[in-house]
Amino acid sequence: MKGIILAGGSGTRLYPITKAISKQLMPVYDKPMIYYPLSILLLSGIKEILIITTPEDQSQFIKLLGDGSSLGCIFKYAVQEKPNGLAEAFLIGEEFIGKDNVCLILGDNIFYGSGLSRILQRCAQIKQGAKIFAFPVNNPGDYGVVEMDENSKAISIEEKPEKPKSNFAIPGLYYFDNSVINFAKKIKPSQRGELEITSINRCYLKAEMLNVEIMPRGSAWLDTGTFDSLSDASEFVRVIEKRQQHKIGCIEEIAWRMRYIDNKQLKKISGPLQKSGYGKYLLNLLS
Repeated sequence: MKGIILAGGSGTRLYPITKAISKQLMPVYDKPMIYYPLSILLLSGIKEILIITTPEDQSQFIKLLGDGSSLGCIFKYAVQEKPNGLAEAFLIGEEFIGKDNVCLILGDNIFYGSGLSRILQRCAQIKQGAKIFAFPVNNPGDYGVVEMDENSKAISIEEKPEKPKSNFAIPGLYYFDNSVINFAKKIKPSQRGELEITSINRCYLKAEMLNVEIMPRGSAWLDTGTFDSLSDASEFVRVIEKRQQHKIGCIEEIAWRMRYIDNKQLKKISGPLQKSGYGKYLLNLLS
């Protein structure tokens, strides 16, 4: 399975900050926002990743992440010229995906929870169909919403409904088989002129190939699209890291624990980072 991080968009809800910098490059406590979705793909066992950015921001992402070789991965880059919708990622990434299955994650979503890596790796093993997540929220009308029966089987999916049929929002993390490319080619733009990920999910629902994973109790999903949610996410990460003495979304640690890199490479990575304390944390892992 291959992975795509959609890190485009104009970030208008975070103006004036995002007039000068991509939202996904902004800090969430002690690391750039994009580290968190990237860590989810790495935990899923995915090593080939396409990062889709705006044209003006791409060079900064390349400067930050490089080609992925330092983490034992392969990073490639593509451009989304305009915010034409999440589903456009599969058209932009068609050549990259090839004949493989693919996981799409949004560049501003943060996930955390005990046992999460086992769930992610299981989802990444799908052979056919699609896997989406469901997370209970107080404001489902702000998100895509999935309605399920008593067996947690999807009945309907709506995009930001005025009267939600459930309180289960669909987070920005999706696992698809290769047929997602053909579905993306067939769907039409919505009233707001975008190729909606909800339309893709409905294609799988209609074909009876959509599976829902309810995120376990005690897990966290944070959307960092507003000033308040960005601040909340930073505080959440700060508190967890201070109390538990381990980092969230540390891509170098994850690459090492997943055995994408060895001790020697981890030590090499940590060298230039020691003044910030981040490198000292990585070195402590070795001891």
